Amino acid sequence: MHVMKKVVVVIILLSGLMVAGCSDDSKTVVVYTTVDQIFSEPVLKRFENESGIKVKAVYDTEETKSTGVLNRLIAEKENPQCDVFWSGDPARSAVLKNKGLTTPYRSPSAADIDVVYKDPEHHWTGFSARARVLIYNKALLSKQDIPQSLFDLTKPQYRGKFAIANPLFGTTTFQIAALFEAVGDEKAKRFLSELKNNEVVIATSNGDVKKRVVQGEVACGLTDTDDAFEAIKEGANVGFVFLDQKGMGNLVIPNTVSLIRNAPHPANGKMLIDYLLSGKAEALLAISCAQMPLHKGVKTPGNIPSLDSIVPMKINYGQTAAKLESIQNYLKEWAAD
Repeated sequence: MHVMKKVVVVIILLSGLMVAGCSDDSKTVVVYTTVDQIFSEPVLKRFENESGIKVKAVYDTEETKSTGVLNRLIAEKENPQCDVFWSGDPARSAVLKNKGLTTPYRSPSAADIDVVYKDPEHHWTGFSARARVLIYNKALLSKQDIPQSLFDLTKPQYRGKFAIANPLFGTTTFQIAALFEAVGDEKAKRFLSELKNNEVVIATSNGDVKKRVVQGEVACGLTDTDDAFEAIKEGANVGFVFLDQKGMGNLVIPNTVSLIRNAPHPANGKMLIDYLLSGKAEALLAISCAQMPLHKGVKTPGNIPSLDSIVPMKINYGQTAAKLESIQNYLKEWAAD
């Protein structure tokens, strides 16, 4: 009898552990993100504290941004480990949609976000936008010499004085794909060829572009608004401009969020998506990394530009995602030459 009591106690303890494990898992959400950990983690922590749901996050590194977790999601298609994909741009979310990895979710939090920043079938929704900008060193470029168009960068006066991040990664890839979509393959390839002939400097990342401009290794470079604002906040003698305001417009890049098909915790995933698409999350990102809210009326620091003041490049984000995939081999060859 004594032995039987011990067996019963062990069974009860094991059952308790199993229930506890199931309970813990039911209060968990897994998110993969291409957004810098320094900016995304505080937002995820705030959600965790407010909801009581444990967030397990997988982050890309700066150098493999937008490729590492994307490839992991594709590899896990038949056995999803992730609930939510938080991308730094719409292209990767569109790629996942096209590969059948996401499922539609129409979040009530996004009701007043412009439809241009939403997938028509609700596989992804945009929020908190950055823009591609030209950052320049004020000691090396006078006001009248600052390029005003992307196409100005092929002029002889900028030979060897201009940098872009490796076009195979991150928002640089998206910008080039958007250019192909906006002006056509022939003109875009001619521009990139002329850029190469003008001795463009290929940096490892947007952060590396910022560093080279700040240190005066180059006079200017393409990067994102968050990198430009960070340099200014650090006291660097730099400025930035939105390009092509009298032409094709400047590229605006919203974050996007998607629910993974057959996610292990779909209900918690939807709760996280609702939070990321809220004005509260946009306000946090405006403060931490100078991102521009897509909701109207979100309180932001005074130095954050309004999307209403920028002439945006008019593109179809879904078509740009398809273009991004189709030009990969061309970009590999271009970057290797």
